Amino acid sequence: MFRKIYLPLLGLAIVASCSSPATSEENQEEIIDLSDDGSITAEPENDAPESYEKDGLKIYPFEGSPKFETAELTRNTPADDIKATNGKVAFDFGVTNYKLGAQTEGAGTNGLANSDKGQHIHLIVDNGPYSAHYDAKFEKEFEPGHHVAIAFLSRSFHESVKNGKSATIFQFTTGKDQPETTPVDLKSPMLFYSRPKGEYKGAGAQKILLDFYVANTELKPNGHSVIVTVNDKTKFEFDTWQPYLIEGLPMGENTINIKLVDAQGNLANSPMNDVTRTFTLSAE
Repeated sequence: MFRKIYLPLLGLAIVASCSSPATSEENQEEIIDLSDDGSITAEPENDAPESYEKDGLKIYPFEGSPKFETAELTRNTPADDIKATNGKVAFDFGVTNYKLGAQTEGAGTNGLANSDKGQHIHLIVDNGPYSAHYDAKFEKEFEPGHHVAIAFLSRSFHESVKNGKSATIFQFTTGKDQPETTPVDLKSPMLFYSRPKGEYKGAGAQKILLDFYVANTELKPNGHSVIVTVNDKTKFEFDTWQPYLIEGLPMGENTINIKLVDAQGNLANSPMNDVTRTFTLSAE
């Protein structure tokens, strides 16, 4: 098990060469082909085991990324608990000591899928797949309803920045004539899924980044931990919050489920604690 160091923010405790171009900003990084080139918390000190191996899979800590200890993300809009009757929400973030659009040191040499558009913001709404944004101001349209979101800074190879100042969690409602909704307790323990995502090709399918965002709790022995289940059968449990690499995944469709559980193995009593994502690997 892994030991974890966690620092709260704002009352909240709160992922190589790139893919071929895609058709939109939000999914451009999802098709990954490296065949040509071969909670907010502080980044923890890594005293984790070198790797976990089971059922032909190997998961181990990903190390060596720039820390970005002073990078900061703040939210100007949307304001807390807004109601957007037309479904469209304007986002305006403040970014300090971090350059959106820049290539992160190590990109292209660490073997990970990398966005050729550089560093960006991951926006995750209702624990769905993130959208990547390379400008601090943008608009998005949402289905009617109440939504819980997190935005955090991401390195160009999609690893989240976990320095205590690099994320914001918020909620909003969209659509006309929506019923009154009890606000979500944004200080409850939460787990947001970030990577893997989309399709990986060629050399980029050999080593996959596993990255998630933990909020409002510390992962530690005899406390909260994250259970990762690969392809519905192989389980790993982590009590250190940090990025990991997965090797040995089969070609084709794969699934990963992540759960935030308490010391007794029960799901955390929070709105964001259990999510499954499907992604695809192909040799060419």
